[in-house]
Amino acid sequence: MRALITGASGFLGGALARALRARGDEVVALQRGEAPALAALGVDVRCGDIAEADAVIPAAAGCDIVFHVAAKAGHWGKHEDYYRANVRGTRHVLDACREHAIARLVYTSTPSVVHDGHDIEGEDERLAYATRFLAHYPATKAAAEREVLAANGPALATVALRPHLIWGPGDNHLLPRIVARARAGRLRFIGAPGKRIDATYIDNAVEAHLAAADTLGPHAPQAGRAYFVSNGEPIAIEEMINRLLACAGLPPARARISRRAAYGIGAAMELAWHTLRLPGEPPLTRFVADQLATAHWYDISAAARDFGWRPRVTMAQGFAALERALRGA
Repeated sequence: MRALITGASGFLGGALARALRARGDEVVALQRGEAPALAALGVDVRCGDIAEADAVIPAAAGCDIVFHVAAKAGHWGKHEDYYRANVRGTRHVLDACREHAIARLVYTSTPSVVHDGHDIEGEDERLAYATRFLAHYPATKAAAEREVLAANGPALATVALRPHLIWGPGDNHLLPRIVARARAGRLRFIGAPGKRIDATYIDNAVEAHLAAADTLGPHAPQAGRAYFVSNGEPIAIEEMINRLLACAGLPPARARISRRAAYGIGAAMELAWHTLRLPGEPPLTRFVADQLATAHWYDISAAARDFGWRPRVTMAQGFAALERALRGA
């Protein structure tokens, strides 16, 4: 098939592009800048902004499916920037599918769309969307996911996947931030110890997207639905972070502050950054404090039931592969 991937220069998008090319599919990549590594794989790289219809609609011409992976992530920034990329960009993808009669759309969402600051332990897709958001990222992703699922119909089958904390070799987001904080002495655990979270090894995330795509159609069980995706091995936040640090050859983190203190510091920093218009992002926000202080792991059995996906790489295997990659073995 010929697939359009938005955000193919990112961690997940790039891995998805490589997997599609490895099995013989044609790939068109829409992204902001040049991507020599993708071009070397035979990917048709198109430079453009997802928020501009004139970039998205031509890139989709001749495609059989769209993997909409591109998004503005993070916990800080202007609402307009998040809305422009995550909501307006998704609308352009939907318009492109309609313009070119593309029958399948796989949307990469996030479990943050249901996280309201309380523990989530083993819940499934019946969880309602959160009614309050402490950051523009989950708010705009929830709005975009709703529009993608509402667009499902006989002419366009859509599905939303919610992978949680994608990690592994090549990670250019999660691991670098953890390592930088650890080396600067600014890494702190928040709240009560032992809160468990889900994480998703990169190969498992890619395979979930392919399995959902390959079986997607107007009458497929997953059409018009969202699915949690993870390794299915909930792990304590402290263990996850310290295992990642160990892979990078760094000692474990041990410092901890209370959830109340972290939330207060985050609120104060947000106010200071807003009021004083400080550059960059605050070291801590209320959203980050909530994420690091709560359990959030999910029942992923629906993906196995509806499109036959199960995580293949275990957490232990993933940590071993990451350590080999980081140490050049």
